[in-house]
Amino acid sequence: MLRIKLVKSPIGNTASNRKTVASLGLRKMHQVVEHPDTPSIRGMVHKVKHMLQVEEVAGEAKATKSKSAKVSEAPVATEEKPKAKRTTKKTAEEPAGE
Repeated sequence: MLRIKLVKSPIGNTASNRKTVASLGLRKMHQVVEHPDTPSIRGMVHKVKHMLQVEEVAGEAKATKSKSAKVSEAPVATEEKPKAKRTTKKTAEEPAGE
């Protein structure tokens, strides 16, 4: 795991560097994100290394969902609403008062 912190503002850098920082998930100064140590992440970090502080963290990624919470596999019944009928506009106006 890599712990990445944005320590310098991407303002004033190239658009490509700003997009790289954004794709790393960094929006604000001093924000910290953790990513798996993969070659693609390492490449992005290398491209904007002048704006980042990076440290390797031993351990596994944080689980976003608990594995103990099981999702029920039963289908959920939903009521379908009847579709509204469309009214068409009349192309020729009818004369009023006949």
